[in-house]
Formats: sequence, structure tokens, C-alpha cells
Amino acid sequence: MSDRRVFRWATTSARLLIGTAVSIIAVVAVVTAVSVPWPTVVREPLSVPATPAPAASVIACDGPLLSIGRDPSDADALTVAAPQSVVGGAAEGEAPEEQRLETTGIGPGPLAFVAQPFDGRAVDVAATGSATISDEDLAGFAAAACRPPLLDSWLIGGSAATGAADLVLLANPGSVPATVQLTVYGATGPQTPPGGADLIIPPGTQRVVPLAGIALGEETPVVRVSAVGAAIHASLQTSITRTLTPGGVDQVGPVAHAETRQTIAGVTVTAPDDEDGAPEELTVLRMLAPAAATTARVTVAGVGRGEPLREPQDVALEAGLPLELALDGLAPGSYTVTVEADAPMLAAVRQATGVQEGDDFAWYTPAPEVSVPSLFATPGGPTPSLTVINPAGEPVAVSVTAVDGGSPLDLTIPANGSLEVRLGARTVYLLDPAAPVRAGLSFAGDGALAGVPIWPADVATPAIVVYP
Repeated sequence: MSDRRVFRWATTSARLLIGTAVSIIAVVAVVTAVSVPWPTVVREPLSVPATPAPAASVIACDGPLLSIGRDPSDADALTVAAPQSVVGGAAEGEAPEEQRLETTGIGPGPLAFVAQPFDGRAVDVAATGSATISDEDLAGFAAAACRPPLLDSWLIGGSAATGAADLVLLANPGSVPATVQLTVYGATGPQTPPGGADLIIPPGTQRVVPLAGIALGEETPVVRVSAVGAAIHASLQTSITRTLTPGGVDQVGPVAHAETRQTIAGVTVTAPDDEDGAPEELTVLRMLAPAAATTARVTVAGVGRGEPLREPQDVALEAGLPLELALDGLAPGSYTVTVEADAPMLAAVRQATGVQEGDDFAWYTPAPEVSVPSLFATPGGPTPSLTVINPAGEPVAVSVTAVDGGSPLDLTIPANGSLEVRLGARTVYLLDPAAPVRAGLSFAGDGALAGVPIWPADVATPAIVVYP
């Protein structure tokens, strides 16, 4: 009897041991299967690289200088005060076709230039216009480059305070209507006023919106221009009248987008700005961080000088609120202003020759990076000066050549430095840098001041990848 019990206990123990071993083996197998990569079949999707057919290159100009309120019976009526003289050309192929846009409520308006593709590629086209006026309500010199239309752009400059008669210019050189929203950044942050919402710009036309109608009383506005349906060339005509004396006029071109580094080239100071008790600062930097608060570092350097004039100045920027900083104490000469921040921001410099009768002012907007051969044009007016800035730590060779012939002007821009040269008026040039640079044109004369940044050519047609 006792022998059978021992046998049953032994049999049961063997079964338990075998079951436990099997369970352990199963667990190890599952863990191993999960942790060890299994063989897989990877199949890349079929792709076909393709280069789109090049399109025509289109740029639009600002148009003539306009005056508002000359008609006593209609204070809101606009009239042409001075025509714009435009110089333009293309890099190759036939001369660009000129198209005259129609300004709503006025008549013939700005020019647009269209350059057709040549030899299977898009063609770079450039043009710059200028105008001079000396009337009782408007006086000064204005120069502005004709730009490709954009779906989103910024206007930095001007004022809607007493004495200003600023105008937002919206040109549609395309073939379909555009719907535009104007967002004004002012003392209370961004707003889209009723006068700036859902503006319809028919094809081939320019629409004029008084800045006071969308930003009444704002002294430091920044306007964002957003378009759908068609791209828009936006610009700003700004002027000032002190009591009954006109104090200058300018046409301010668009800024394509906010960046963490903005470089303003060729700010020309014609008179010292260190007089105590002066009614206005002659050199003022306007800044805006549209989306996020940040600290901007402002550096001012003389053109052709290696070191900054003073220690960089840190300025706190609140999100959506424009801020102005006076850059006083600058002796007559040419300067570059660099603004750096951790968050994207916008900047522009207002410079004036003075605040008396016969003085003028200009808004200098940022110069984007130029890394490819790019055209620019010099208009009629004061002798143009070209400022080229090299942000790199090595010298850069730059060639400047008139497209109608002549020997190239070969420049060497020192590391982290700048250089200024005089050019001829009413000429189309090709700027060809060996490495990325930034550049701008400056114009200064008796009762005349203006600045125009040089933009890179935007004619390359990059290859796209099609997935069937």
C-alpha cells in the first residue's frame, strides 16, 4: 500500500516539473520573438522626378506718386501728383513685355513687366522706378523696385498720425481676381479692421487704401498683406506735412517674411542727429515680433568698417506690438543695421535729411540673402550707391556687370564686412556673388533720399517628385 503512494507522488512531481519547464520555454520563446527583429519586405514607392515647364517671370511696380484731398469738394479723392519713371530689363531673351495696370478710381496706374521663358528656362527680370515732386502738399524723391507679386507680405513704415497721408497700394498683375486681408499691428496688437477685410482686387488693376482708414492714429503701424486667388504686389506710399510744409515722400516696398536676422544695407545719414531738443529723431529703427515675444539685438556698423560703432543693444519685443528705437549720434555716412533675435521678427529704418522745408526721408527695408546671379536696375535721380554686405567669416568675390555691355566691376568684400561703390543711373546690372551676400541701393542728393534692397533672382524651377 505504501509503495503505490510513493509511485503516485513521484508521477505527480514529474508531471509538475515537465509542465513548469514547458511554460518557461514558451515564455522565453515569446519574449525572444518580440525582441528579435523579424525579416520584413521593404518596397520603396515608385517615384518619377520631373521638372515643371518654366513660367513667365512677372514683376509689378508701385506706380506714380498720388495725392489725396486736393479736391475741396471730395476730400477722399485721389489724383496723380507725379509720374514714375521706370528702368527695366531682362537677363536674356527678348525685352520684357510692358503692361499698364489700371488704378481704381484714377486711371492708368503702375507698370508690370512680363518676361517669357528663354531656351527652356525662366528669365530673370528687374525694374526700378523713381519720381520727384515739389508741390505745396507733397515734396521729395521716391525710388522703389518692381517686385514679383506675393501671397503674403509685410509693409513696415509710415504712420497714420496727424500730418501723414499714407496710402497702401495693392496691385494685381495676374489674370484672376485676388481677395486681400490687411492686418494692422499697432499699439493694441494685430487687428483686421473693416476697411481692410475681403478687399477684391480685379486682375490687371491696382487698388489704393488710405492707411488712416485702417489704422487711424497709429504712429508705428506694420501691415500684413495676405492674398488668396492671386498674388499681390503690395507697397506703401508715405509722406508727411508739418503744419503747412511738406517734409518728404517715399515708396516703401514689401518684406517677404519675418526672419531671425534682418540686415538693412546702405542707410545714408546726411546730417548729424545729435542736436539737443530736436523735434524729431532723424534715424529710427522700427521692429515687430509678430508671433512670439523675443529680445532683439541691434548692431550698427559703418559701411567699409570692420567693427560696430558701439556695443550691440538689446531690446525686448512683445508679441504683436511694434516698437521704435532711436539710433542717434550717427555722423554723416553710410551704415548697415543688423537685428538678430531668437524668434522671427521684422525691421526697417527711417532716415531723414532733416525736418525743415526741402528735406526728405526714406524707409530702408531689409536686404534678403543673394546667393545666385541676380538682376537689379538703377533709376533716374541722384547717383546710386551699391552697398554689399558679407556675413561670412571669409572674403567673398562679387561681380557687378551692366547687362548692356561694359567691363565688370570686380569687388572683394572682406570677412564680416561691407563695401560701397558708385554706379551709373538708368542702368540694369547683374550682381554675381561667389557666396551669399546682402546688398542694397542708396540715393542721396539735395532734398532727396531713398533706399532699395536688392532681391535674389526667383527664376529657378526646382525638380519635383511625382508618386504615381
